[in-house]
Amino acid sequence: MTTHTTDPAAAPAREVRIPVPGGGHLWADHRGTGSPVVLLHGAGMDSRLWDSVVPLLAGRHEVIRYDARGLGRSTPPAAPFSDVDDLLVVLDHFGLHRAALVGLSMGGETSLDFALAHPGRVASLALVGASVGGHDWPSTPELSAYATARREQDTARLAELELSIWASLGRTAPGGELVEAMVADNAVRRIAAEQHLAPSADGDAEARLGTVTAPTLVVHGDRDHPEIGVIAERLAADIPGARSRLIPDADHYLPLRTPDRLSELLLEHLARP
Repeated sequence: MTTHTTDPAAAPAREVRIPVPGGGHLWADHRGTGSPVVLLHGAGMDSRLWDSVVPLLAGRHEVIRYDARGLGRSTPPAAPFSDVDDLLVVLDHFGLHRAALVGLSMGGETSLDFALAHPGRVASLALVGASVGGHDWPSTPELSAYATARREQDTARLAELELSIWASLGRTAPGGELVEAMVADNAVRRIAAEQHLAPSADGDAEARLGTVTAPTLVVHGDRDHPEIGVIAERLAADIPGARSRLIPDADHYLPLRTPDRLSELLLEHLARP
C-alpha cells in the first residue's frame, strides 16, 4: 500500500471541545483537507482506536474523530442524551452539510441510525465490525456474562470480558497495549454514561436496511466474534449496493490490528463516485 504523507496529514491535529445539550462537551480533533470523514469508535473505547488510521486517511481527507459522551476525554453526561444527536452536533460544529461516516461496533450502529434519520447529511457509510439496532443476539454463556456485568455495573468483570470476547488476539497482537489501556480507562466511565443513554428513536434499524441510500462498505475481521460476521452478512445483503470485505488476522479492534489494510479499503471506498 502506498502511504500518502502530504503536509495536511503530517500537521498536528487540532483539538476542539464541542458543547453538547445538557452541559459538558465532546472532545474532538481534526486534521487534513479534502472531503470530510468522521470516525466513530465503539462502546468502552475512545477515539484512540483510530490512532493508526487517521494519518493514512488525512492525506486525502479532512478527518474528524471524537470521544463519545462520557468516554475518553469527553465529559460525563448529566442528563439523557442520544449518540445520534451528538453526531449531528459534531457535524454542525464543523459546518459539515454532508460527511462520510466510518463507525466501528457501537459507532457503526450510531452511523447507521444517523443515516436513517438524516440521509441527506451522509455522503457514504463504512460499517466496521458494526452492531445494528434490532438485532437478535444469541444467548451464549460469554455474551450473557457480558450483559450481566453491564447490568450489575461490575466494571472489573466487564473489562475482563471486553478483552476476552472482543480482543481475542490478545496483548501481543498489534495495538494490544493500547486496547488494554482504553478498556481499563473507560470501564467505569462507560457504565456511568450508559445510565443516561436514551434509546434510539429507531430501535429496529435492522428492519429498515433496505431504505439506506448512502453508498456502504461493510468490513469485519476474521477473528471477531462470530455474531459480528452474521450481522455483516445481513448488512451487506440488505443495504442496497453494499460491498463487503473480510480482513484476516483481525478481531473486533480492527483499526489497531490491521490499520494499513483497513485504510486501504476505506480510501478506495471514499474515492468512489
